[in-house]
Amino acid sequence: MAAKLSHRKTAAAGKPESTWAQAGQAKHLYDLCLTDRVNVVKEGVPAEYVEALATSMAISKEKFYRTIGVARPTVDRKIREGMQLSQDESERVLGIARLIGQAQSMVELSGGPQNFDAAKWLASWLDAPLNALGGKRPADFMDTADGRLLVSNLLAQQQSGAYA
Repeated sequence: MAAKLSHRKTAAAGKPESTWAQAGQAKHLYDLCLTDRVNVVKEGVPAEYVEALATSMAISKEKFYRTIGVARPTVDRKIREGMQLSQDESERVLGIARLIGQAQSMVELSGGPQNFDAAKWLASWLDAPLNALGGKRPADFMDTADGRLLVSNLLAQQQSGAYA
């Protein structure tokens, strides 16, 4: 599947209909190969995806912004103007989306429930202090690439039953 996720016009309203807002987008982003993920980041994630992720996680945009370490005024302006996020902002948003996709994939591979809500589960898990992080919350690590990798690794350890 191509990395570029398009906007297409809906027949009724003439407004762009984004594939970014579709259910399963986080899982799709998780499943992308590395080169496709790099291309998505370089092209820029649509700013509207911030709202879609925050909504799917059932958290406020303000909390989402704080978690990934982006400036609210900048992202809100980009949302209003229908702009793409910068590479840094895109990478941070993609990091959260990939964690949602990772959690969904883990549940599916484990034969978990069909109606599992990975986004809401992840939001809760990110807020819970973990011994493996010295009592800090995974959310405290989401504003750096290495922090997101650390959190992803801890999530994977949970599936294998390793200490996390």
